[in-house]
This record gives sequence, structure tokens and C-alpha cells, in this order.
Amino acid sequence: MNLSIVIPLLNEEESLKELHDWIVSVMQSNHFLYEILFIDDGSTDLSWKIISELTSKNPNVKGIRFLRNFGKSQALHAGFKAAQGDVIITMDADLQDNPEEIPELYNLITKDGFDLISGWKKKRYDSVIFKNTPSKLFNWAAKKTSGVKLHDFNCGLKAYKKEVVKNIEVSGEMHRYIPVLAKNAGFSKIDEKIVQHQARKYGKTKFGAERFINGFLDLITIWFLSKFGKRPMHLFGALGAIMFIIGFGFALYLGIDKLFINKFSRLITDRPQFYIALTAMVMGCQLFLAGFLGEIMVRSKNNETRYTISEKINITI
Repeated sequence: MNLSIVIPLLNEEESLKELHDWIVSVMQSNHFLYEILFIDDGSTDLSWKIISELTSKNPNVKGIRFLRNFGKSQALHAGFKAAQGDVIITMDADLQDNPEEIPELYNLITKDGFDLISGWKKKRYDSVIFKNTPSKLFNWAAKKTSGVKLHDFNCGLKAYKKEVVKNIEVSGEMHRYIPVLAKNAGFSKIDEKIVQHQARKYGKTKFGAERFINGFLDLITIWFLSKFGKRPMHLFGALGAIMFIIGFGFALYLGIDKLFINKFSRLITDRPQFYIALTAMVMGCQLFLAGFLGEIMVRSKNNETRYTISEKINITI
């Protein structure tokens, strides 16, 4: 099978038939062996009924249905797990992504040897204030923190080599940063292609203002995992050491002052520096402990992985 087209959706009954016919036309004109995976993320309209009708008419169409809304990341994860094609294409179901882009994306993966190609909607038809400007800010921040040089991390139209989607786990709301997850998994041949963006034809966007907050928090998470995911002691240990040194410095100053300079002044516990010293030293110890626990967890996971691989090798032999 050449292509698996993974389409997560939520309440897109108006566009599904049109999108299906458009994709099938492109597949047939290019003689692709393909499958279309519709992932219904808890739709409350007639989306699942339409998907069922499409699967009965076209054997290349498959549907996965969530009983409630779990989010785009979980929908993509389910689609990646079920995909069988050599190249996996993801796209949105709202007709804003153009299926005519698929053949060129496929060639970039199969002929040019890229691991991942991300679409870049250079010209957008979304709201400037509520979507375009925040997206540009997030893309700039993601590029700076991750080191992946893309202009549009959140574009739904992407192409992946099969090995990429089978070796990454998309959870939470990490679908925005799949290129970063791929880079962290060791896939370095990542590039982008300018794609056509179309105005929404039916319905309305399913993402509200909370996606900006979630996107920012996910960006912090992905930055931490990229920098310190395998060496948490380097972060927590450094912060703990700094906090402990600050606290110890205040405690030393108070001790010297009380013993040798102002022997008969007020009690140490009546001075604000005492509480600064106490708080800083306690926080320093806690951060240090968090670093140790993180290192133990990482090493335990690595040992478990090595044991599993060794066990599989022995069974194979």
C-alpha cells in the first residue's frame, strides 16, 4: 500500500463526502494504492453515519470511532497505529487542506528521502487577530526552543515515512509539535512545503481560546523533554544547588553577624533573612531530590528497554 490518509474529525458532516470524492479522484489519477482512515473524535452530528456509508461503498475507506471527544492528538495516535501505508498523510476534514498536494508530498518522502514533510500555509484565510497572529507567535517560539526550522508547526497537512509514525507517541495536545517529537525520536530529515490553504466552506472551527493556553503549556513541556528529558538532574540539580547556596549564604551571614558583630541584637528568628535562608535551603533540597528521582526513573526505563531488547534477541536466536 502506497498511502494511508489519516483524517481526524469532529462534527464535519457537511464536508466528508466532498472530501472523500476529492481524495479518491487524486488517488485514481495517480494510480496509488491507498486507504483513507476517518477518525471520528466523538462527533454528535451525522459524521459517523456518513463514514459508515462511505466504507460500504469504498473498500479503501476505514473508520475509527471514539465514544466521546478525546482530542486531536489521541485521534491521530489511533490513526497512526492503524495505518498500513508506506507513507502516511494527515489532513483536516474541513476542506481547508487541498488533496491535490498529496502526490508531491508523497514524492518528497519516497524519492527525496525525507522522514517528514510539514505543510506551510504561507497565505491563510483565517482570522488575523484570533488565529493568524497567535499562530505566528507560537511557531516562532517553537522554532526557537526546539531547533526545528519550520514556519507552520500546526498545519494539519503533513507527510510521514511509515517508520516515523510508528515510533512516536502523540498524547495530550502534542499534535502541534509532532515534528519536534520526530526529531527527538532520531528522525532528522524534516522539511516543509508551501501548501494551498482554503477558506472554511462548512461549519466553524472546533478550537477555542483555550488552545492558546494549552499550546503554550505544551511548548514548555516539549522544551523540557527536548533539553532535559534524559538528564533531569542537569536542570533540577542546578536549580537546587543555586537555591541551597543562596540559603546557605544568608544563614552564614546571620551566624557571623550574631556571633561576632551584633551579639546582643535581636534574635535571628526575628530577622527576615532567616526565613529567606530557611526557604531557599528547603527548596534547594527538594529540587535536588526531584532531580535524583527523575534520574532513577530514567535509568530504570532505560534498563527495562535494554532487558526487553536482549530478551527478544535471545528468543530470536
